[in-house]
Amino acid sequence: MRIFRAFVVLLAVAVFANAPHMLAQASSQDDQQIRALLNKQATDWNRGDLDAFATGYKDSPDILFMGSPIDKGYAAMVARYHKAFPTREKMGTLTFSEVEVQPLDERFATVTGRFHLERTSAAGGNADGYYLLVMEKTADGWKAIRDATTNLPKVAAK
Repeated sequence: MRIFRAFVVLLAVAVFANAPHMLAQASSQDDQQIRALLNKQATDWNRGDLDAFATGYKDSPDILFMGSPIDKGYAAMVARYHKAFPTREKMGTLTFSEVEVQPLDERFATVTGRFHLERTSAAGGNADGYYLLVMEKTADGWKAIRDATTNLPKVAAK
C-alpha cells in the first residue's frame, strides 16, 4: 500500500510540475489557431467571399457585433457585411496588423489589433481601425462571438 501511495504522490507531483508547461503549450496552439483563422478571413475577404469570411464568427443568434448600430446574431452580422460591402471593389483588400491574442481560459480568448482596407477613392477610399474580438473555442474551432470594431476618422488628402 505504501508503494501505491508513493506512486500516486509522485504522479501528482509530476502532473502539477508540468501543468504550467502544458498550459503554455495549449496557449501557443490556441494562439496559432486563432491567427490562422484571422489569416483565412483576410484571404476569404480578399477573394470577395463574404460568406466564407463570416464563418470566422460563431453561427449563433447570441453573437454581438458592436459598431454603429449594434447587431445581434449571425444572420444580422452577415446581412450587415453584405449591405456595407455590396461589391468586390467596395471590399478592397483587407490586412490585419498588431494582432495580440490574450487567452482568458481554455475556452475563451480576446484578440486585439488593427485592420486596413485598401480601396480606390471611387470605392470609398482606404479605411483603418481597431478591433477587439472575444473568441470562443467551439467544436468547429475558434470563432468570434463579440466584435467591437472602431473605424478611425479618414484623413483628408493634403
